[in-house]
Amino acid sequence: MGLIGEVLLLPFAPVRGSAWVIGQVLREAERIYYDPATVRAELAQLEEQLESGEIDEEEFDRREDELLDRLEIGSRSRAGTDEWTSG
Repeated sequence: MGLIGEVLLLPFAPVRGSAWVIGQVLREAERIYYDPATVRAELAQLEEQLESGEIDEEEFDRREDELLDRLEIGSRSRAGTDEWTSG
């Protein structure tokens, strides 16, 4: 881009920096959200809630499906990342 371009874009540096930080936070949040260990812990907690009577079978099934979907999406995205980085 060159020195002149960098000087002209200097006023936008805080915006570019903020966008980068937001992107990093979003990636970390998604990593945690789709992490298999996190999902498995939530499944175990859900099962405990069912056994203790806090939720009924219908609520359990609905939330279990959501968690299993998260687990599948996370597995697919990790497999895609592994293929991309190993190739």
